Amino acid sequence: MPGDSAVNFNLLHRTCKLVVLLCFLHISVTVFFYVRSLDLRFAFAQNQQSLHHNVTATSSQLTTSAFTSRTKLEEEQRVREQEQEQLRPGEPQKELDKCPETSPLLVGPLRIEFNIPVSLQQIKKDNPQVQPGGRFRPTDCKALQKVAIIIPFRKRDEHLKYWLYYLHPILQRQQLDYGVYVINQDGDEIFNRAKLLNVGYTEALKEYDYDCFVFSDVDLIPMDDRNTYRCFSQPRHLSVSMDKFGFRLPYNQYFGGVSSMSKEQYLKINGFPNNYWGWGGEDDDIYNRLASRGMSISRPSGEVGKCRMIRHDRDKQNEPNPQRFDRIAHTRDTMNKDGINSLSYTVVSVDKLDLFTEITVDVGKP
Repeated sequence: MPGDSAVNFNLLHRTCKLVVLLCFLHISVTVFFYVRSLDLRFAFAQNQQSLHHNVTATSSQLTTSAFTSRTKLEEEQRVREQEQEQLRPGEPQKELDKCPETSPLLVGPLRIEFNIPVSLQQIKKDNPQVQPGGRFRPTDCKALQKVAIIIPFRKRDEHLKYWLYYLHPILQRQQLDYGVYVINQDGDEIFNRAKLLNVGYTEALKEYDYDCFVFSDVDLIPMDDRNTYRCFSQPRHLSVSMDKFGFRLPYNQYFGGVSSMSKEQYLKINGFPNNYWGWGGEDDDIYNRLASRGMSISRPSGEVGKCRMIRHDRDKQNEPNPQRFDRIAHTRDTMNKDGINSLSYTVVSVDKLDLFTEITVDVGKP
């Protein structure tokens, strides 16, 4: 019996040691995996912190880049606005070299047709550099002359569209500092072309210090842009060879259609006569005025001076003037008292339109 007790004790002792060993092993394994999980958590936290830092840095770079691009765009816009400010008429601009005597932009003979429809909206779209009132000046050089173009007018809207359609591009290529003035005779009294030209001269000078004046009928279009609408040392007849006359000059003293004079030349003859009511006579009176002051007419060649006329019936209230021959014969006697020094009229309205300045006036009646 004592021997059995010893065997049982030894078995119990070994069993306890095995249990203790298993507990220790379990605890060790538990501690190992616990510690490892802490390392993983720490590494994950570090990784998340690094990722957040990188994302923040990238976002900051993108924001900085976007800000830089926006700033650059704003600066470019500001420069463009400053350039546009410099180009606006009537405002100071940087000093430019003078334009050449002959513009390098000229193309020579032109095809002129009157069977195509034109609109003021399309003309404006095709000539974006033309400012309100029909004003333009070149931006890359300083024009040699400041030219006011005077058009006597009444109820010729379709003809005016063609004139604007063809002349604005021509005048821009000629590198002129110019303005277009349409002098509209108010009412239905008999037409007075020469008096309207005097009005145009006077009203244009109220706006700008023009030194050259081109007087043009609304139905005449030049067929060559080398026929420059400017002034010369002598009064200039520009519509030299019209299709109406078979592209020939009707007579040597002819000064009708389109002509130009400097301010000095115009004042030297006391402007134009005011008492030619109806069609005809005023051009010959003007020629007599020029001749009496010792001036001669200059002209471009017949080829360069070609013009086309828009065909039309004679306007009502513009019948031939029966007194024109008698008045022409007495030009020397009347020119000192009938002209710019005796001009009287009333301005009805002034409209600054996209392509021209329209001045409606009451010039009275005979």
